[in-house]
Amino acid sequence: QVQLVESGGGLVQTGGSLTLSCAASGSLFRLYSVSWYHQPPGKQRELVAVIQRNSSPNYADSVKGRFTISRDNGRNMVYLQMNSLKPEDTGVYYCNVGGPDNGYWGQGTQVTVSS
Repeated sequence: QVQLVESGGGLVQTGGSLTLSCAASGSLFRLYSVSWYHQPPGKQRELVAVIQRNSSPNYADSVKGRFTISRDNGRNMVYLQMNSLKPEDTGVYYCNVGGPDNGYWGQGTQVTVSS
């Protein structure tokens, strides 16, 4: 069982930055890859970034060069540093462990980018 809690969302202007945090419970957290998903208003969730157990990252093309995913296994934390934010980055951001179909989700954190 893994519990996830996201934080760090807010309102920011175009071009601004935010850092999202995902706090996880469970001693086995370090064994999981962790993903960040973005759900724009009225649309489905889409994968934004994944960090593997060995901290190797992968990004959606839409955020490459702007977002950075990182993890601190000692603190059971995963972060998403978001720079050069655009209005289309607006939405709820979720972290996920175990995949989108059968994995664990947090409650999400809202990011709003004003133009």
